[in-house]
Amino acid sequence: MQFNDDADLDTSQIEDARGSRGGGGLRGGPGLKIGGGAGILIAVVALIFGISPDNLGLGDGGGGSDLPADNQALADSCRSGRDANARDDCRIVGVVNSAQSYWDGEFTARGGRYSAAPTRFFSGSVGTACGGATSAVGPFYCPADRKVYIDLGFFNELRTEFGARGGPFAEAYVIAHEYGHHIQNLTGQMAKVGNDRQGPQSGAVRLELQADCYAGVWAKNATRPQPNGAPPLITQLTDQDIADGLDAAAAVGDDRIQQEFQGRVNPESWTHGSAAQRQQWFTQGYRAGDMGSCDTFSGRI
Repeated sequence: MQFNDDADLDTSQIEDARGSRGGGGLRGGPGLKIGGGAGILIAVVALIFGISPDNLGLGDGGGGSDLPADNQALADSCRSGRDANARDDCRIVGVVNSAQSYWDGEFTARGGRYSAAPTRFFSGSVGTACGGATSAVGPFYCPADRKVYIDLGFFNELRTEFGARGGPFAEAYVIAHEYGHHIQNLTGQMAKVGNDRQGPQSGAVRLELQADCYAGVWAKNATRPQPNGAPPLITQLTDQDIADGLDAAAAVGDDRIQQEFQGRVNPESWTHGSAAQRQQWFTQGYRAGDMGSCDTFSGRI
């Protein structure tokens, strides 16, 4: 994945609270290991379901973050695509900028209006409008405050705990998936799930697969000119990049996780879909490049 060296990065789309502790968070530090299959599954639900930690039973019902972000260091370091090509945190800034630029243009083309969602970098624990959470729950989207939350150390966990190969686009896939949840929140699709949160044909699985499809749609359009006619922020995605993204999608499939951490697969407890399904729907979005191809709520999946 290559960024346009001369493109400007917009760090105002990031709230950098690394090194801070959010109010209402659970106790626990970066790199917290979750023992047992159930713990791992709960952690992954936060990554791919995008509901609040409080609803997962991981929060204490606390309110939003009470510590302000300080973006100055990030703004000083992440000025251009050249920085995104050189630094991990700047690369995530670039992915956030690219995803939001695409969805803003897509909503406009469809006669709608896109509402931007900040991504909040944190370390250790964080308070959100959905409740408190630690780094252990992985990246997640909070519908109540319309923010994406991530401890950047999660990407190491993706490799060491879940067996993904990693790579820049594997990280981009994770971020794009979370912004897929933001799109679902804006369009009302998230509300379709209700209490249908388990099983191979459940609303939860359909929501997750649609977010994967939306991630693929963004990837297909990421190297195209931006809605305002400016050159794309991302200039190149290789076949290997897409393969890394598919590998990351498979690594967090329900069947893979259950087999690895429980020694058996139980589809009736699935909340996000199998490895093959996750790859299938990302590929569907990537091939079509159109969010209209992402209807996971009709028919069988």
